[in-house]
Amino acid sequence: MLAPSIQFNSVIDAFGQNGWQHEVIEGREVLQTQFEAHHTRVHLLAQSFTNLNALAIVGETPIQPAETHLTAFLELVMRANKQLTLGGFEYDFDRQLLVFRITNLFEKEKYDADIIATMVHAVIAELDRLVPLANVLLKTKTDVLPDLSIEMLLLREDLLPPIPDEDGEWDGEEEEL
Repeated sequence: MLAPSIQFNSVIDAFGQNGWQHEVIEGREVLQTQFEAHHTRVHLLAQSFTNLNALAIVGETPIQPAETHLTAFLELVMRANKQLTLGGFEYDFDRQLLVFRITNLFEKEKYDADIIATMVHAVIAELDRLVPLANVLLKTKTDVLPDLSIEMLLLREDLLPPIPDEDGEWDGEEEEL
């Protein structure tokens, strides 16, 4: 087995500096962890692509839309993506997971720990922002679903998670594996 690359070691170091418990997936430059966000639990993966000098952070949380709500749910995901500057939402049909993925290309072999932390925070925050909106949609009765404005739903601020403090921390605690 090869020793971890400089790139992947910098990811491991950044997670350690932030006190985030994690485990490395054997034989791959991937680490995983879980976070308890305000509205959901996020399973998070960080994968280093050494040949590209890139890091992908992927967060996943279970969501199981009923067939009657699937089209509206996918519209919510698509409309949320239109609002984003970085990263994007996906829906994994096979595993019934809402996914948010963000990737960054780094100039140096040693990735910047602040950028890594920002990427992790962005993934968690975006999932935590969309999950309560998806839950409102999924709990809407089928007969009134056509009347639900997804554009207006995305404007709701009453379900937004709290804003992190100056240190970039939020009320959620990471879950030990």
